[in-house]
Amino acid sequence: MTDGTRSERTHDDTPSGRTAVVIGGGLAGTTAALALADAGVRVTLLEGRPRLGGLAFSFQRGDLTVDNGQHVYLRCCTAYRWFLDRIEGAALAPVQDRLDVPVLDLAKPEGRRLGRLRRDPLPVPLHLGRSLAAYPHLSLAERAGVGRAALALKGLDLADPSLDAQDFGSWLAAHGQSARAVEALWDLVGVATLNAVAGDASLGLAAMVFKTGLLSDPGAADIGWAHVPLGELHDRLARKALDSAGVRTEVRTRVTSVSTNENGTWSVQVPGETLTADAVVLAVAQREAYDLLPAGALDAPENLLEIGTAPILNVHVVYDRQVLTKPFFAALGTPVQWVFDRTRASGLREGQYLALSQSAAQDEIDTPVADLRGRYLPELERLLPGARGAGVRDFFVTRERTATFAPTPGVGRLRPGARTKASGLYLAGAWTATGWPATMESAVRSGVSAADAALRTLGRPRPRRLFEFEEAA
Repeated sequence: MTDGTRSERTHDDTPSGRTAVVIGGGLAGTTAALALADAGVRVTLLEGRPRLGGLAFSFQRGDLTVDNGQHVYLRCCTAYRWFLDRIEGAALAPVQDRLDVPVLDLAKPEGRRLGRLRRDPLPVPLHLGRSLAAYPHLSLAERAGVGRAALALKGLDLADPSLDAQDFGSWLAAHGQSARAVEALWDLVGVATLNAVAGDASLGLAAMVFKTGLLSDPGAADIGWAHVPLGELHDRLARKALDSAGVRTEVRTRVTSVSTNENGTWSVQVPGETLTADAVVLAVAQREAYDLLPAGALDAPENLLEIGTAPILNVHVVYDRQVLTKPFFAALGTPVQWVFDRTRASGLREGQYLALSQSAAQDEIDTPVADLRGRYLPELERLLPGARGAGVRDFFVTRERTATFAPTPGVGRLRPGARTKASGLYLAGAWTATGWPATMESAVRSGVSAADAALRTLGRPRPRRLFEFEEAA
């Protein structure tokens, strides 16, 4: 298949007779394709965009290589770490030796104040005890209250479906958390991981984030991020791994329909060609999956349309000099949430390039660039003395209006599993029932689940290395 005119042909010429088509080249689809190919299945991966990576990608802006948004992961994200190993990219996205998050606060009357969230080499929950005790952005009483709430959170049963119906903000209030404690700690972490403030987030998903990331293992919350453009990982290295595994990868290829055949196989229609396969994995956004699902594949397909979306706004600033000495920091008392130094990764040779990641950005996602410039540049000067008087060489924004699914109370009942009622058709995507919020970890886990389900139906062995991340969890 090329980007030009295509002819009619099928995809059933593999000697094993086991073939699969994966629709969608994001992390979920790439994972599913690799897993199936590693098990000896002949795989075709179809992606409508001109590159792989889904919503975690890079693009060129002059000489600058820009990530559409800042993506991080935690040491507890064992599936995504497995994915990085599988594509031979782990060294390009290392994890901190030990959790250390600088937190700048502008809300105090005395002015700019620095605190840190970092861990000690002690068992849970003592690993965060000294950091919390010294956290200057909360009062002594608020720090003690946070500790009590954390212990209560640790006691929640993540398998309890009633947690999904409650909102995290109400639970925090019922457990004595002040508005300041929510802002300075719970939302500091929760907004970045859930893409929602506590009052808009499912207690089930929030509890999963905090129990897994902060209360499971001392090193679980250590932060990792790509030191190269995301496209280097999720496109170039991923495509290299797919090629090595024998996957036929086609970009700029839109699927128009998916249907069953009388002999139990599947037909996937793209302009000018019909692909025939034993299994199909739909690894696309929930609304696109709804459009492609054949009748009867899900008991309540309309649930997919009820899964809301949440935006992320990314503000990009290129200065003529260095204004930040840390790799990243979080902020309080300001519209700014998280700021990352992307200078080296972008290829910038002079000056400094900062990326601001603004989650739960419903109020700003459509704000004109000029207005955002007028708002965020003064805030950066308040946060970073070095920015005062520095020249701004470039200012631009990237907007992901449907960056994640909205983690609202009740969303858990809407998220389908990997299997459908149609034999041979599977679902993947961060929005499926992985138990995780919409993260790179959730996307990879969904791809593994879809591949596992397909392999069981196809009678193929599960590649042991595909499930190594489960052993590391």
